[in-house]
Amino acid sequence: MAASERALYTARVTPRGVIAALLLGVLLFPSRTGAQDPVAALALIKPNPVQVAKEFRVVTPDNQQLNLSEFKGKVVFLNFWATWCKPCEEEMPSMERLHQRFKDSGLVVLGISEDADGAVVAPYLKKHRLSFPVGLDPKMAVAGLYGVWALPSTFIIDKRGNRALFANGPREWDGPHGQALFQSLLR
Repeated sequence: MAASERALYTARVTPRGVIAALLLGVLLFPSRTGAQDPVAALALIKPNPVQVAKEFRVVTPDNQQLNLSEFKGKVVFLNFWATWCKPCEEEMPSMERLHQRFKDSGLVVLGISEDADGAVVAPYLKKHRLSFPVGLDPKMAVAGLYGVWALPSTFIIDKRGNRALFANGPREWDGPHGQALFQSLLR
């Protein structure tokens, strides 16, 4: 190939090749920050078919009644946990920060303790400075109603009262993906 042909080839092909390579890179290797779907980033499961959240009533550590129906029209973050569960303890600070960030925007963070002895829950809440509502489920009746088989387990209930998303295991609920998820659910 002559020098003039090489120059013409480079002028035409190289910019196109660079653009094609960049586009291919963006498609094959999407950004790990903000561009990823928050549901996928948090490894959440969407029930299929969508299920209506089942009503329940529990007692709180301070002996008040707590009903799911109290939160109709709000997004409910329903988390099943126990004081003896280390992964639960790991995610509790992010749940508290999520509660503080979105409580005035229509999000209810609601913990359901699966401890057999409800007396251990109030000191635990105080020690960890947790202010979101907590109900006691010592006989695991609510856990059974929701099919909970591992702790922590989280159900995200949308404004229409449907079980929209589910997670087993701890998550960083107040991280960028969690915030993006709840901002979209609260619109």
